[in-house]
Amino acid sequence: MVQTAITRLKRHEVPKERTWKLEDLFALEEDWNKEMKSIEEDLAVFEQYKGKLHEGPQALLGCLSAQEKLSIRLVQAGTYASLRQSEDGTNPDNQAISSRIASLRAKAASTLSFIDSELLSLPDGKIQKYIKEESGLEPFSNGLTELLETKRHRLSPETEEALAALGEVFGAPYNVYQAAKLADMPFASFKDSQGNELPNSFALYEDRYEFSPDTTIRRNAYASFTDSLENYKNTFASAYSAEVKKQVTLSKLRKYSTVTQMLLDSQHVTEEMYNNQLDIIQKELAPHMRRYAQLKKKVLGLDRMLFCDLKAPLDPEFNPETTFEKASEVILEALKVMGSEYTDIMKKGLSERWVDLADNVGKSTGAFCASPYGSHPFILITWTDTMRGAFVLAHELGHAGHFYLANKYQRIMNTRPSTYFVEAPSTLNEMLLGQHLLAGTEDKRMKRWVILQMLGTYYHNFVTHLLEGEYQRRVYRLAEQGIPLTAKTLSAQKLDTLAEFWGDSVELDDKAALTWMRQPHYYMGLYPYTYSAGLTASTDMAQSIQEEGQPAVDRWLDVLKAGGTKKPLELLRSAGIDMSKPDPIRKAVSYVGSLVDELENSYV
Repeated sequence: MVQTAITRLKRHEVPKERTWKLEDLFALEEDWNKEMKSIEEDLAVFEQYKGKLHEGPQALLGCLSAQEKLSIRLVQAGTYASLRQSEDGTNPDNQAISSRIASLRAKAASTLSFIDSELLSLPDGKIQKYIKEESGLEPFSNGLTELLETKRHRLSPETEEALAALGEVFGAPYNVYQAAKLADMPFASFKDSQGNELPNSFALYEDRYEFSPDTTIRRNAYASFTDSLENYKNTFASAYSAEVKKQVTLSKLRKYSTVTQMLLDSQHVTEEMYNNQLDIIQKELAPHMRRYAQLKKKVLGLDRMLFCDLKAPLDPEFNPETTFEKASEVILEALKVMGSEYTDIMKKGLSERWVDLADNVGKSTGAFCASPYGSHPFILITWTDTMRGAFVLAHELGHAGHFYLANKYQRIMNTRPSTYFVEAPSTLNEMLLGQHLLAGTEDKRMKRWVILQMLGTYYHNFVTHLLEGEYQRRVYRLAEQGIPLTAKTLSAQKLDTLAEFWGDSVELDDKAALTWMRQPHYYMGLYPYTYSAGLTASTDMAQSIQEEGQPAVDRWLDVLKAGGTKKPLELLRSAGIDMSKPDPIRKAVSYVGSLVDELENSYV
């Protein structure tokens, strides 16, 4: 007997209302093609500024203004290409579009590389003098100051131009990873306890089977999933090894003491802040999470607590069914505390096709939000009619609200804050949704369910991504010691990372070591650990909003509108949170412990 309940549609079969409205970026692919050609032709405009930025503030203002306009156009064209590739990575047209934008970006980066090089060659104090003399340069002052801070790590103009021209090549490891993951990797079907065959894919496993209440489905899906990972481990290891070698080599070329220092430099984060996140959470959260794992084993009556059982629902028979429309209503109600300016953005996002929610062959896994300047945000999720999806949707809407406001109140060069902060607005939305749902029920089972969803958020950010961060820290150390990053080495490091955290509370099979193959974040610098930094800040902020109300909301909205005009420490301090100290981290870990306490007590 063949199970046909889950059928993966081809992209063209998906109902339009369940897709994002890419026409809001470009009405037709033909329009995108024209814009690409126009952008390439307009790169010639920068020839008039080359070698002349020393002539005075007017020349600099003209050049930076032209660069700003080009950036907006590149962001919009690049977002269109990226979204097309994400909606169906198997489509040859989408692959071609992605390749074209990569080439254009590399050409643009090479063409514009003279700007930074010329500015950094100016005498000390010259740029500050220009800013004083020309008020039009003031919006650019933040970026110019940050550029000057990189001066000691810059190479010769010719080298910088060469490196910029190699941008497409430098992006190859990530592109190889994505192509293998989304387009090439097949997954064998597997059987449930009745002998029905079920299809498997990255999206189906990570969005559905991993959370299945059926132990047979969960474990068999894991076996099918990891068998495919095993077959591709050497390909993925080669791609990841190339990415790490690239970063290590660049850090040496730029005279950083370590690759970690280079990657943190762009985030404006100290090594102490970075290590605090990794060390404190791993050490102090592990006991709470081990209790959580053992509670799950006991309540579910599992023979063993396997790695693939960690995301099994604790109360599988209580799983409130919902639709995208109903979840949207609940989210809007939960976010009312944020005021009308913010909730109006949320309403637009949920009703004007900002969200791509259908599953289809070739669609990117997970969820993300892209927020191109001059347009509206675009959210990718795979909606599976589980209420957990409401938390994922609220998370991505948090990114959308943040960048909608930043884009509205700032020029493009001042919209992006450090990645250290960027996950705070998204996880705050999750916290507010959890608070709202807890306050709205006296039902013991419903309260337990909400606590489980909130623990899911902490698991995702404080366990999954935090352990990715610890894994990265280990991998970079090995690379700097000259140790080859083979599939065997990478898997051994991942297994050791997991074992140190879970201890003997979870049985780790050899295939758990392949978890490093699942996330694209390793190709994005030191990104994974920042999820925990964001959630640390949002945990603090959610409690402040609960205690203070409007004053805390006002502080937070001002922070969102500030975009990238402040460094993360300053940004968070203006919200009332001091991340230079370990206190907020310990406060957040303690809160997770209290949630586990409540969960345990609900079964007494």
